[in-house]
Amino acid sequence: MEICRLEIKAVPNASRSEIVGVLDGVLKVRIQAPPIEGRANLALCSFLSEFLGLHKRSVRLLKGDSSCRKIIEIEGMSFNTVMERLGLG
Repeated sequence: MEICRLEIKAVPNASRSEIVGVLDGVLKVRIQAPPIEGRANLALCSFLSEFLGLHKRSVRLLKGDSSCRKIIEIEGMSFNTVMERLGLG
């Protein structure tokens, strides 16, 4: 089973959820949800799973619960495949 880990800078309370790009080796993602009670974290994982065409359980937060810097684990795809699907590879 392939597993990819990404460092992400999440920006909550955005007007819409979107992939911004890679800045200093970190994937920047805007999330529409507010950073209250883990809503932005759930929305981030859900957004990425939909964007990548994976089940929601395949994308999970490993580190950075209350930080804008997060480590996300994506199960079932290689790093290169993830970057291609995000339009960055």
